[in-house]
Amino acid sequence: MANVITDETIEYVGILAKLELSKEEQEQAKKDMGRMLDYIDKLGELDTEGIEPMSHVFPVQNVFREDSIVNSDTREEFLANAPEQKDGMFVVPKTF
Repeated sequence: MANVITDETIEYVGILAKLELSKEEQEQAKKDMGRMLDYIDKLGELDTEGIEPMSHVFPVQNVFREDSIVNSDTREEFLANAPEQKDGMFVVPKTF
């Protein structure tokens, strides 16, 4: 295990995560974190020459459309569904 996690690191992570770990839990967390870091180191050994970086496993691209400005006055259609209206506006309960 090339990555050694110290007790101070576990305590600091516990404080950040607002966790109270027992001594047994701290020891298990140290082992788990060490294994995670070893795995990350192992991934770093892979030959990625010629591999294109990607953000998704599947090919994803944004589909954009042109903005089209449409001027329409549909206030009456919107207000038709309002339970109560006054002067062309929705009437809602007062909130403080």
